[in-house]
Amino acid sequence: MNREECLTRLVEAFKEDSVTYKDLKTPEGNEAKQQLLRSLMNIRMPKKIDAETLKLQDEYLTERNRDRGIVSIEDIPLVRKKISLWQGDITRLSVDAIVNAANSQMLGCFIPMHSCIDNCIHTYAGIELRQECYEKMEALKKKYGPDYEQPVGEPMLTKGYNLPC
Repeated sequence: MNREECLTRLVEAFKEDSVTYKDLKTPEGNEAKQQLLRSLMNIRMPKKIDAETLKLQDEYLTERNRDRGIVSIEDIPLVRKKISLWQGDITRLSVDAIVNAANSQMLGCFIPMHSCIDNCIHTYAGIELRQECYEKMEALKKKYGPDYEQPVGEPMLTKGYNLPC
């Protein structure tokens, strides 16, 4: 299956997964489909999805991230000994960790096509990231009570899923 077919199948799978957007007309053209897919992924509440769609998403995002360009630590010049400065899209970095200023629910931004870093991270990591954050927050709510929110500055470690690493 080529990339365009993969994109179309993903859009249709995520539409089917949505009660609200199930009947949305799929636009023509890859750019419009990419925007629709990103929007459907970003508004999706955390829940399991079938293994075939997940595999397709992972293959698509891996290829898409590679096309966007992966930046390795060797590509970033040293300013001083052991200090590098780089400005750009952190979802392209092949590093051990990135830091996201997430909300206190740890579920990410639910605004379609919003350009905040949180939304971008969830877009290029894939839907498993939101699911993992949800599961970790549910465990913390069981421990600390149903109104628990992640304190500002308190990190939550997750996998990177489809982000380069």
